[in-house]
Amino acid sequence: MFRFAGFELDLRRAELRGPDGGVVKLRPKTFEMLRLFAANAGRVVSKQELMQAVWPNVYVGEDSLFQCIREIRTALGDDKRQLLKVISGRGYLFDAEVTTEQDSAAAPVDEPSSETAAPTPPIPATYRMPFGLRAPAALAIVAVLGTIVGLAFASPIFGPGLAVKRAPTVVVMPFTDASGDQHGAGMAAGVTDGLIEGLARIANIRVVTRPLSANSTQTAATRPDGADFVVQGELGKSGTSWTLQARLIRPDGEVAQAVSHTVNPRDMDAPLQRSRLVAGVGHPMAVRLNAILESGARPPANGTNASLSGAKAAIEQATASINQTTRERFAASQTMLEQALAAEPDSIDIAVALAALKLRGIQMVWYSPEDSAKAESTAKAALERALKARPNHIPVLEAYCRFLNATNHFIESLVACARTLSFDPWNGLALYHIGLAKIQLGRFEEALETFKEADRYDTPQVSRWTWLLGAGWANLMLKRGADAVPWIERSIAITPATGRSHYLLAAAYQLSGRPDEAKAAMAKGNALRPGTNAVNIRTPTKNVSPVALAVGEEIVRTLVAIGLPER
Repeated sequence: MFRFAGFELDLRRAELRGPDGGVVKLRPKTFEMLRLFAANAGRVVSKQELMQAVWPNVYVGEDSLFQCIREIRTALGDDKRQLLKVISGRGYLFDAEVTTEQDSAAAPVDEPSSETAAPTPPIPATYRMPFGLRAPAALAIVAVLGTIVGLAFASPIFGPGLAVKRAPTVVVMPFTDASGDQHGAGMAAGVTDGLIEGLARIANIRVVTRPLSANSTQTAATRPDGADFVVQGELGKSGTSWTLQARLIRPDGEVAQAVSHTVNPRDMDAPLQRSRLVAGVGHPMAVRLNAILESGARPPANGTNASLSGAKAAIEQATASINQTTRERFAASQTMLEQALAAEPDSIDIAVALAALKLRGIQMVWYSPEDSAKAESTAKAALERALKARPNHIPVLEAYCRFLNATNHFIESLVACARTLSFDPWNGLALYHIGLAKIQLGRFEEALETFKEADRYDTPQVSRWTWLLGAGWANLMLKRGADAVPWIERSIAITPATGRSHYLLAAAYQLSGRPDEAKAAMAKGNALRPGTNAVNIRTPTKNVSPVALAVGEEIVRTLVAIGLPER
C-alpha cells in the first residue's frame, strides 16, 4: 500500500482510492506507471525507463506514455503539475511524500529491477509467517526454495540441461572524455546516457549502469562482478570531428567487439552529433550481441575471421553489389546467392539474404508479373522457415519486415518492423519500412517523422539513400514540393540509378514552380526506365488507404502534365 497526498494506491486490489475513500478508475498501464512513480518518489524517472517498465519488449510511441501521464494527473487532480513534474531533458519527478504499509493479506509485491529502486521495507520481528513459522525460519525456507526454482530456470550460459535462458546482463560504464574539449565531459555523459537508453530497449538483455570512481580506470580488473558483458569506451576529438570508441567485453576480459564512429559537426547541432555517435556504435553493438546470443557459440573477437565461410562471403559480395541498385547488379547478386544456397542448402543466412534480395526486386519492379509472383512465394516460404528456426535473429526479422511491406501487408509490417527494433533500436532499415507502411496507410506526418528518426541515427549508412528518399516522398504526399526537393536530391546523390527517384524529384520540382528542372528530372527517369507511363508507374493498390491512393493519383497526374506518357 502506498499513501501520498491523501490517496491510497492499493497494490493487492489494484486500485487507487481518493481522499474520500472512493475508487478512482485507472487503466492497467496507467496504474502500473503510477505504481512506478510511487515506488520511486523523489527520483527523476526517465521516459525510457517508464516505457521499458510499462511496455516491456514492446515498441510503442511516446504518445502512449503521454496519455498515461495525462490520466495520472487527471486522477490526482494535479492540474498545476505540482505532484508529477517534468524535469526538462531528464524525465519525470513524482514530488510527493510517500509512505508504505505491508498488507498482511497480500503476497509481497516485486519492485522492478533498478539500481536505485526504493528499498523493500523490512519484515517486523513480530510478523507471523504461514504455518506458524517465525520470519527467519520462513525466509530460510523461501531462500532454499528460491534457489531450487532459480536453478531450474537459470540460463544455459551457466551449464547444460537448464530449462530457460536468462537475459544476460550488460553493464555500461561511463564513457571517459579524452577529447580535451571544454564540452567533452558533457558530450561523453550524453553519449553514455544515449547508449544506455538504447540498449535498455533491447528485449533479450538486461542493462545495468555503474559509476566510474574517481581513482579507477576502465580495465578488465575493475569490471563489475556478475556481468555477462561490459561496455566501455572513450570520446575523443580531432580538429572539429568527434570520435566515439566503444568495446564490448566478455567476463574473461576478451574484447568481443571494438567499434569506432566519427562525426563531423558540419551542419549538425549538438543533439544530432550525440545521436549519430550513439547510433554509430550502438547499431553494430546490437547486431553483434544478437549474433552472439542467437548463435550460442563464441564467434571470433571483433567479428573478424581470416577465412570467411562461403556463405558469409557470398552474402557480403551480393550485398556490396545490390547496394549500387541497378538491374544488372541485382541479377548478379541473385545469381551469387542462388549458387551459394545450392552449395549450402541448409544455410538460413543465405536463404534469408536471397529472400531479402528478391523483395528488393519486387519493390523495384525488376521482375515480370509472373516472376514477381514466384519470387514472392519462394521468399515467403524461406522466411517462414527462418522465423521458426531463429525468431529473434535480426537479419530474419529485417527480411520479414521488408517482405510484409513489399507485399502490401502494411499493418502486419508495422508489427514485424517494431519487433526488429526491439533487438536493434537504431535499425534505420526497419524505421524506413515503418515509414513506407505509414505512407501507404495515409499517415504522412508520422511517416515523415519516422524517416527523420532514421536520418538522426544514420545507420547503416549504406542504406542512407532509402530514408532520405522516404522523407522526400512523405513531403511530396503532404504536397510540400519545396521541402521534398532537398531530401530527394540527397538520395539521388548517393544512388542515382533508380528511375523512380527521378520521377519523384520531377513531381517535387513541378510543385515547387521549377518546370525546367522538372522536365530534366523526367528525362533522366525515362532514360533509366524506358517505357514508363502513367499506367505502369503506379504501385500496387492492395491495402493502400483511400487517402494515399488519392494523393498518389495527383502525383501521377502531375507527371503526366510534365510529359509522362499516358500509356
